Order: sequence, then structure tokens, then C-alpha cells
Amino acid sequence: MLDTFLPFAKPSISEDAIDEVVACLRSGWITTGPRTAQFEQQLAEYCQAPHALCLNSATAGLHTALLSLELQPGDEVITTPLTFVATLNTIVQAGGTPVLADIDPNTLNISVEHVKKSITNRTRAIVPVHFAGLPVDLDPLYELAKTHQLHIVEDAAHAIGAHYKNKVIGSFGHTQVFSFHPNKNMTTGEGGCVVTRDDDMAHQISVLRFHGISRAAFDRFSKSGTQHYEVVTPGFKYNMLDIQAALGIHQLKRLDDFIAKRTALANRYLDAFKDKPYFQLPKAPNYAHRHAWHLFTPLVNTDYLTRDTFMSALKEKNIGSGLHYITPHLYPYYQQTFGFQRGTCPIAEDIGDRIVSLPLFPDLTIAQQDHVIETINSIFTS
Repeated sequence: MLDTFLPFAKPSISEDAIDEVVACLRSGWITTGPRTAQFEQQLAEYCQAPHALCLNSATAGLHTALLSLELQPGDEVITTPLTFVATLNTIVQAGGTPVLADIDPNTLNISVEHVKKSITNRTRAIVPVHFAGLPVDLDPLYELAKTHQLHIVEDAAHAIGAHYKNKVIGSFGHTQVFSFHPNKNMTTGEGGCVVTRDDDMAHQISVLRFHGISRAAFDRFSKSGTQHYEVVTPGFKYNMLDIQAALGIHQLKRLDDFIAKRTALANRYLDAFKDKPYFQLPKAPNYAHRHAWHLFTPLVNTDYLTRDTFMSALKEKNIGSGLHYITPHLYPYYQQTFGFQRGTCPIAEDIGDRIVSLPLFPDLTIAQQDHVIETINSIFTS
């Protein structure tokens, strides 16, 4: 057994990033300012997009992106049932009604066929999630959206650095929302970003993320700024701090290396468990892609153990794991408010009962991973 607890995720922070944070603290400018602007510029360049707007979370990004669509009562937004609850919450908070389209059992991403069946004359938008860092099959989804004149806001919280058909996520389509939470592929402590090619949406988000005040508000304490400002809408306190951006500037430089390390570790898991009957392993789609491998999520064969029993056994051996996700439409609020129930999305519900996230992060050593693999084998065979 390991002497110390091995978490399922852990950020990799370089000395350069630590030095940047210290320099930020010493500069006296720690809230939104020049480092946030620099980080946004670098994100826009990385994603090959005209606009990258940083916020204090991906949830804030989803909320403001959806608010910019000006949803009206009764407007429907189609999304996946295999996601963190923030995806559904922000649809509701933006005034929409969430509609669930079940997932593909192989990719665990939203099924285009199920989306097609879910479209009504009240549908306004689609929010696909690139689950675990695997890009959704976007070409048929955008074609469907174009046919029905629907907006697409990609929940790309898992997918910074992922590629679809040799194009980085964020470089095409309409709008993508990334997360920089500590367990994601890169981090700013907490934080997120909206990348969009929609000039009007970018302007609305820039105003909504800071109290409804114009962009110029951020420099009002500098020599060139002014203390006067205009409030054009009742906005939010969603801005990213320069302290956070100081981390992000150096995390982004290492992102591709992080993904390469995650990919190598994921491939070792795939090889180690390829013939084990107690796991159903993630499968690759038939389109060209680069998986970001935010998560490695096998499904537990409940003929051997329940997922929760397996997770408890790992914890007893000092090994962490994650649960991504219990399907959020089965939470009380969504059942009581929208009438969702078990059976609404049977594929996702079965996945949600069996899915588990194994330790996966760039600084995970081969020796640590081998110990995880050996421990898992012993749990199922003892």
C-alpha cells in the first residue's frame, strides 16, 4: 500500500509559474489587469480565434454565453445527460429549458441522432460536451444546427488542447467554453475562458462578466484611466484575476506537453486492462482527433463489484478516484422541476451507474501507475 494518498488528479505547477505569481503579487496589481489581457491574447492565438474572454470559471463562461443568446421563456436548449450539473444549471439560469439527448455508448458524447429526435419548434441552441477530452463529432452536429438555425455553445471544459479532424477545438465553429479548474489539463486555480467568433457575443460577455460595466472599467485606477464609467446592464462579478492569469500564462506553454504525458499514461491503462473482463474501456471514434485525456473513465462490470464498492476499495488502498458523472437529471431539482426520471436517458444512466475516473495527471509516475494497475487487478481477483 502507498504511504501517502494518491489523488486521481493533481496540477503540475512549474517554478516559472510560481515566480510569475510572486511577481504579480509584488507588482501591486493582482486583480484583472495586464496579465489577464496577456493570457487572453495567448489563448486566442492558441485557439486561432478572434476572441478569448477569461472569467472566474467555466460555469461563468457558460452562463454569460447562454445569456447572450437572449433566451425567452419556453426556449429549449439540448444538451447531454453525462456532464457536470453546471451545464444544466447555466441553461436554467439563462432562462432556458434543458432538453436531454442521450449519448453514444462508445464515445460517451452526445448522440447526433438523439439530438435530431429532440429538436422541436422551441429549440434555440445545442450545448454538446466534449466528454473526458474526446471531441464530439462536430461536423454533423453543426450541419444539423445550420439546418434548424440553432446556436451551438460547446461545453469544452474537458477539452482545452483537443483536436477534431486536425483542428484545435476553439479554432472553428461558433463558441467554446474551457475550464481551468485544478483537475483540468491546465489550471489557473479556478477559472475559465470563452472563445468565440461572434463579435456581438464577445462584447456582451465582456460587459456581463464585470457588473455590466464597459471594458474601460479595468484601467480606471491607472494614470490613463478614468473614474467615470457606464453600467449598461446588471452584470456579474465573473472576472479573472491577474494572480490566476499569472499561472495560466505558464500553464498554456506546457499544455501540449501535458496532453502528451496524459496520452501516454492513458495508453498504458488501455494496454493493461484490454483483456480484463471487469472493465469496459473507453473507445476511440472513427474520425480523426486528438483526445485531451482530461479523464480516463472505464466502466465497472457490476457482475464483479459495484462501482461504489470498487471506489471504496481503492480508497482503502490509499488510491483516489473520481465519479464523472452521476447523471444530473436524476438530482431532485431536475426531477421535480422538469419531470426527468430514471429512464429518460437510459444509456447515460447506465454509464453513470458504472463509470469511474482513475488517477491521471502529468506528474503521475510510471511506478505509481503500475501500483494503481496492480492494486486494481488484486481488488477484482481477490
